[in-house]
Amino acid sequence: MTESLKLPDEGETVREYQLVGTPIARPASPPVFNRIAYAAAHVVSDPFRDADPWNRPQVDWETTMAFRHHLWSLGFKIAEAMDTSQRGMGLDWAGAQELIRRSLAEARSVKGADLACGAGTDQLAPADTRSLDDVIAAYEEQIGFIEKHSGRAIMMASRALARVAKSPEDYAYVYGRILSQTRDKVVLHWLGEMFDPQLAGYWGSQSFEAALDCVIDIIEANRDKVEGIKISLLDNAKEIELRRRLPEGVLCFTGDDFNYAELIEGDGTRYSHALLGIFDAVAPSASKALAALAAGDTLTFRAVIEPTVPLSRKIFESPTQYYKAGVVFLAWLNGHQSHFSLPAGMQSARGILHYADIFRLADRANVLDKPELAAKRMKSLLGVYGIE
Repeated sequence: MTESLKLPDEGETVREYQLVGTPIARPASPPVFNRIAYAAAHVVSDPFRDADPWNRPQVDWETTMAFRHHLWSLGFKIAEAMDTSQRGMGLDWAGAQELIRRSLAEARSVKGADLACGAGTDQLAPADTRSLDDVIAAYEEQIGFIEKHSGRAIMMASRALARVAKSPEDYAYVYGRILSQTRDKVVLHWLGEMFDPQLAGYWGSQSFEAALDCVIDIIEANRDKVEGIKISLLDNAKEIELRRRLPEGVLCFTGDDFNYAELIEGDGTRYSHALLGIFDAVAPSASKALAALAAGDTLTFRAVIEPTVPLSRKIFESPTQYYKAGVVFLAWLNGHQSHFSLPAGMQSARGILHYADIFRLADRANVLDKPELAAKRMKSLLGVYGIE
């Protein structure tokens, strides 16, 4: 029987909605892709221990690790302890250390499992930052921790550096100091201010062209230590320009949750690899699409991945930094966790109309893995908002 429920819309009306989607079948074994595909994974809060969720959020480690197994089973690498896991928005450096320790240990128990871990400066409050050396010391601590546990680092953008840096030369100094010390190659991270307003003017300029020059200069000066760079500006033209200018052998990882389908497919000459938060939410679809692309079946790739793009644009709509709520909402609807709550109570960052839109778009994109469960849980959420 087709599931149906009543959903609100922008016209302050409630309309009957019938589900139309078909769940994506799981592969028998992890597929092989011809693009490097990192899924930035969320953490699962523990509401039974969350007595002070804004200030001391608790994590359900067992369920958090189970979700990583779900991603690995679909062929993804994991970008751990990144923005999607609420770094600086519910998960502090102490929590990130525990997450990194557990995930690295868990990966060693799974054949073929791979991950890289976010290293930032979030143990250093931007307001308390006095010098570039403060920023360097914070990065050294985090990368040192990751390498001590045999992990590889993704060098996240730093709020503290954005606060104290005065010029592109300051960025070159900090990144040069850090990259000269790393054991392995790292992935750099260009996170736009739509994801984090405190990163406005990163790389020493409000101008994209000047910021791009700074990034390329840093990569050229340290190319033996840079695997690639993730760019999250939600502007495909800017990513294509960065991709064009990267030195040979340095990879471009799309973080564009608006335009990832076309950027991953490429233009016949260049393409982007992926490091995406949306892959957490649409993992079965993305896995099937990437496997088809690797087999040379671009028609299937497009047919499967393109319907997820409107869903992603809704989840990442402005204010973009609250996208984590939509990601966890889908994890709950799909049965990966038993409750809809986030560290720091971040589920309250979006309203019921937003969640109703996500539900409809997820259904149409075949992202609801268990339609009956999803409908039941959506009805319970609607009841909380007085929609019976």
